[in-house]
Amino acid sequence: MKLEATLFAGVALFFACVTVPYATYSEDPAGTAAVVIACLMAALVSFFLAVQHKRHGARPEDRRDGEIRERGGPLGLFPARSPWPAMTALGVALLGTGTVFGLWLFLIGTGVTGAAVCGFVFQYARSDH
Repeated sequence: MKLEATLFAGVALFFACVTVPYATYSEDPAGTAAVVIACLMAALVSFFLAVQHKRHGARPEDRRDGEIRERGGPLGLFPARSPWPAMTALGVALLGTGTVFGLWLFLIGTGVTGAAVCGFVFQYARSDH
């Protein structure tokens, strides 16, 4: 992940270098904000990848002596069934429709989206309480 962090740091540096002349010579505050946000997003990804590299070290595909079998095994947890993706999609659709048709629909969408996000977060939480 060190290589990816370096690449994204280069992208962030590029956007940082472009921001100064763009903000100076253009009279477009929206474009300037977009370039600044692009720089910050690339810097965030670079920081995340650098931290992951520091925590976990080099991956097998990053080393010359790495072998395929080192990356074998379970890749993650993939739930078989979950109602929360559909609920989140419904909530976001209601939010978008609510911005067009009225505050009442937007508030319903906020409630549905909030409940769906809480469902996502606490889907596998089990407690004794």
